[in-house]
Amino acid sequence: QVQLVESGGGLVQPGGSLRLSCAVSQGNFSVRVMGWHRQAPGRQREVVAFITDRTSAHYADSVKGRFTISRDSAKNTVYLQMNNLKSEDTAVYYCNVDLRWGQKESNHWGQGTQVTVSS
Repeated sequence: QVQLVESGGGLVQPGGSLRLSCAVSQGNFSVRVMGWHRQAPGRQREVVAFITDRTSAHYADSVKGRFTISRDSAKNTVYLQMNNLKSEDTAVYYCNVDLRWGQKESNHWGQGTQVTVSS
């Protein structure tokens, strides 16, 4: 069974930084796209950033220039470095991955980690 373990959330003041991590359990699959989504209270879940297996990174306009996504393919881990955090970044952040098992593909979510930006 595939497991995604997230860490790194917490409370930070505006302008501060946090680094999120998401580790995917090892298995008989290849990890394709890895990404981060977030959901604030009363709002729909939205894509924050994602990175392909060829390390092509893409960002939501709201986080460009402040967030950086990266991956360590040997460790099946994706990171999200968040700098210059704003109150509007407050949300539950979810890791999401696309896996390939031979000819089949599957999509998986992490359990979510709370990020709160407040003074």
